[in-house]
Amino acid sequence: YYLHMTLAQLPLTLLMGAIHALIFAYVIISMQTGTLLKLKKAPIKSENVHVTFNDVKGIDEAKKEALEVVELIKDRTRIKKIGGKIIRGLLMIGPPGCGKTLLAKAIAKESGIPFISMAASEFVEIFVGMGASRVRKLFKKARRLAYGCGACIIFIDEIDAIGRGRSYSFMGGGETNTTQNQLLVEMDGLKEREENIIIIGATNAPESILDKALLRPGRFDRKIYIDRPGLEGREELFHHYLEKVEHDSSIDISRLARNTVYKSAADIENIVKEAALIATRESKEHVEWEDLSQAMDRIDMGIKHKRKLNERERKMTAYHETGHLIVLYILHPTDDVFKASIASRGGALGAVLHQPREELFTTSKEQALANIKVCLGGYVAENLKFSTTTTGVADDFKKAMAHAHAMVWKFGMGSNDYLGDYSIIPESQISNELKQKLNQETQEILQKCYQEVENLLKKEWTIMERFVSELLEKEELEYDEIEAIFAEYGKNNQKGKQEATVTVPMNRDGTKPL
Repeated sequence: YYLHMTLAQLPLTLLMGAIHALIFAYVIISMQTGTLLKLKKAPIKSENVHVTFNDVKGIDEAKKEALEVVELIKDRTRIKKIGGKIIRGLLMIGPPGCGKTLLAKAIAKESGIPFISMAASEFVEIFVGMGASRVRKLFKKARRLAYGCGACIIFIDEIDAIGRGRSYSFMGGGETNTTQNQLLVEMDGLKEREENIIIIGATNAPESILDKALLRPGRFDRKIYIDRPGLEGREELFHHYLEKVEHDSSIDISRLARNTVYKSAADIENIVKEAALIATRESKEHVEWEDLSQAMDRIDMGIKHKRKLNERERKMTAYHETGHLIVLYILHPTDDVFKASIASRGGALGAVLHQPREELFTTSKEQALANIKVCLGGYVAENLKFSTTTTGVADDFKKAMAHAHAMVWKFGMGSNDYLGDYSIIPESQISNELKQKLNQETQEILQKCYQEVENLLKKEWTIMERFVSELLEKEELEYDEIEAIFAEYGKNNQKGKQEATVTVPMNRDGTKPL
């Protein structure tokens, strides 16, 4: 039986062997003739780039630096006359969607020289040596263009794919190391002749993960940090993108900008694009405020579901979200409420949308405590009304405990003067007594915040019932409606008056560390 099976499989085995042999022969011949190593990147002429500095919005500081780079590229003769050297490399660092690629195109357009664009991942292949060979071919092509046109720009997007700190461990990043080494040599090797090649790199990764040899002067001489746009930048971006679509001229651009704190230029473009689709779907002649509001909700929270909740669940959700809303409006020192909803979106049964009045790069102790109180607002409201709670508070508890834990263990914001960041110490090296004290202080913060929230909601129960009634009737309340109801009860929004006594730094990407 075994012999018969072996003989039966013999033709298939021979066929597979022949196929493998042909593939191996093709790879060897291709590598010898350079077929696999051919760089199929056509240079882009500056006249074919349709992006100018007028199209770059919301990043004025970065644009100013880029304009200076263009002047340095254009005025090479004057720089050499006084003994200076032209700029060789420009590294653009920042979050995704903030305009790094757009700025690189604008530099190529304004400087009037050819532009070769590549993603760093295109250099790396499974075959050893291909990455380094592609780097050589790229620079060879750039030198030809620089010789014919006076200069050439190479743009390498996501440069961290080949620019990370090199690994010297066994089996650790050999091909990537080789590719990076070749790039370093091409950028600033032992060459006597000035080649007039400018390398522009872009990355979303932190500067700290890039190889130090890549960052040194002579390779990347300039670094441009491109951050998310501020309030004025977002207003400029909304004006720019709304001009491209038919829209209601009464749309409050400044309010849109306040609604989109920490949004990137790409996010804002996407909001306007989504709003135009919504307006088209509803057979409108132009984009209205309602379309933009729906677009922001859809992008941030997901599609609105027609999920049918029973009456008790719907009512509990209304009280839960109203608890968050009242605590946020009255107690939070920096955030404004823009929307309250009990409509199901994504995995949530409801939401209260809020944003800081302006970009904040530190979190004060008062803000941290307010964040905890806001998280507990839904739980307290459910408890006061129904004498029970639901599993819907799980995520709120998770956030509240994370805030309180970070205050005590990381930022020295507790009441017992435990200074230092205990989170960096291995737990096994902290005594049980100290851990118990730190955990006890964390729980004390939560209990104190709970008591303050309970007192507030009891005091403002009339407002609570009013908002619950409105939410059950309308499902969603916008900023103007929320402000009007609070004004009826003599509550004026006076945020930002509290003094920040202790602060912690904000992450560079705009997220809060707490």
